[in-house]
Amino acid sequence: MEAIMTNKALIVVDMLNDFIDEKGALFCGKTARDIIPFLRQKIEDYHIRNETVIYLQDAHDENDAEFEKFPRHCVAGTWGSEVIPELAPGYNDLIVNKKRYSGFYGTNLDKLLIDREITEVEVVGVCTSICVMDTVGGLANRDYSISVAVEGVADFDPAFHEFALKRMAQLYGARIA
Repeated sequence: MEAIMTNKALIVVDMLNDFIDEKGALFCGKTARDIIPFLRQKIEDYHIRNETVIYLQDAHDENDAEFEKFPRHCVAGTWGSEVIPELAPGYNDLIVNKKRYSGFYGTNLDKLLIDREITEVEVVGVCTSICVMDTVGGLANRDYSISVAVEGVADFDPAFHEFALKRMAQLYGARIA
């Protein structure tokens, strides 16, 4: 049976060991762990409907300039840069390695979305005020219909989390549900 392609995609941002596991280099805290069951169900729903699931995966170089702002984390090829086992990508899921906050910077994400004729994108993951918000901004700049599930995003900082949700709605036109 051939898979039915739709014009909708789920982007799962940085649900990686270094952010989500308590032993991770930049553990985002309990709120990040709390979204795992919601994300597991969301991913399963997309799989059932044969819709595209894309994992954005921080994969830094050994001496990445970002380590001047944040502790060394998610170095490409290490345990820290792997998707947490609870949300392991499925056979047909796509993985996009990134070195900066936005899933579009220096990646093939735009081409993947265009090639699959995606027009609607739902974004979940961490951190709301950094990689989630910057990726949503990239989607908005490319005129995608965007939604962000409040139950599916988390941040280090509750105030930044709330600000990011407001900014994504007001500036980027994302549906915050």
